[in-house]
Amino acid sequence: MDVYYFSEQSHHPAWGNFDGMLRGDIPNKLGDPQVSSRLLNEYLDMYQLADQCGMNVMVNEHHIASTCMNNSITLTLAVLARITKNARLLGLGSIISNRPDPIRVAEEYSIVDSISGGRVDMGLVKGAGWELYASNANPVGGMDRLFEAHDLILAAMTRHEPFSWEGEHFQYRCVNLWPRPVQAPHPPVWFTGGSPGSARISAKYGYVNAAFLTGPGAIPTFQAYRETYKETFGKEAAPDRLAYLGMMACSRDKAQTERNVEAMLAYLASVARMRPAHVNPPGYSHHQANTEMMQTPPSAGGGPAGFASASPDDLAKAGIMFWGEPERIYDQIAAYNEMVGGFGHLLIMGQNAHQPYEDVRDSLEMFGEFVLPELAKIGTSATSTSKESVNA
Repeated sequence: MDVYYFSEQSHHPAWGNFDGMLRGDIPNKLGDPQVSSRLLNEYLDMYQLADQCGMNVMVNEHHIASTCMNNSITLTLAVLARITKNARLLGLGSIISNRPDPIRVAEEYSIVDSISGGRVDMGLVKGAGWELYASNANPVGGMDRLFEAHDLILAAMTRHEPFSWEGEHFQYRCVNLWPRPVQAPHPPVWFTGGSPGSARISAKYGYVNAAFLTGPGAIPTFQAYRETYKETFGKEAAPDRLAYLGMMACSRDKAQTERNVEAMLAYLASVARMRPAHVNPPGYSHHQANTEMMQTPPSAGGGPAGFASASPDDLAKAGIMFWGEPERIYDQIAAYNEMVGGFGHLLIMGQNAHQPYEDVRDSLEMFGEFVLPELAKIGTSATSTSKESVNA
């Protein structure tokens, strides 16, 4: 199992000055530009430290949201390509269903792959429901736009003579990508999929499927992926075809544990501060996904309704947040991995809400020293459940 460090890069100081929704509604007058500058540079420092501690890094993208200031995955990845040395650089993901310019996405990923020497993982997604309003996009037909954009991006990266594109949603007189990506035929592609229906789509392509904060819900999602992958390719899916994102904070003592848990709970509380109409606009999700959603009861790890009533221990058992001293965190991750049937990539949300740099630094250093080497054994022939070397 390998690990990707991730931060939402929020402007959390504004949250306490606004009672409404933190995505879409909160006015940017509540965000101090000097504070934004300080925080964004701290977040880059955290990514750089994760690389130094032996982890890969993951960046996401959102819009009109105080919960995520990063509005351009490839811009941040370009910075990280220069200030990191070894980490894989995962963008998860670029919201191609809402954009009119898929060739620009291909160009940007290609140049980041070139600058980094071939370390990019390319996530292509449809984004969150509230972002449709920020991009004037129609939720109906979003998946059709996504897959045509996907096809065009890969064509641009893999075809080495100029060509034109006449599609339903995109038309280009001349496509001729410079520079080509270092990785051939193209950087690895990741999709997000938190439901069985979404996972089946990822599996048909053979792409990595990443589930975010779904807890026990990852069990049917990962099983659907494995079944569809085997039907499509005639073999079992390797663990590296599946990824899971959970929150994580290593602590040295009780006081630090309490601070870290408080910050993680503050982030989870922010998840619920969203207009219901922005979660799933009409036409945004496939009817099968809507059916699966309605058939799944709320639970710890099943969404904001479950988060609100769950204790930190419940959330750890559910795989939503891994917290405590290094040995405890290893146990939590190993138990969750076994519960869902195994996965190859752990995405850790290692900075949460108001969690300060000093606590994140301690967490990453302890995780890198004591937990990461043991996680590397999971999914290999040398897998061991011994925790002797995990003790800080």
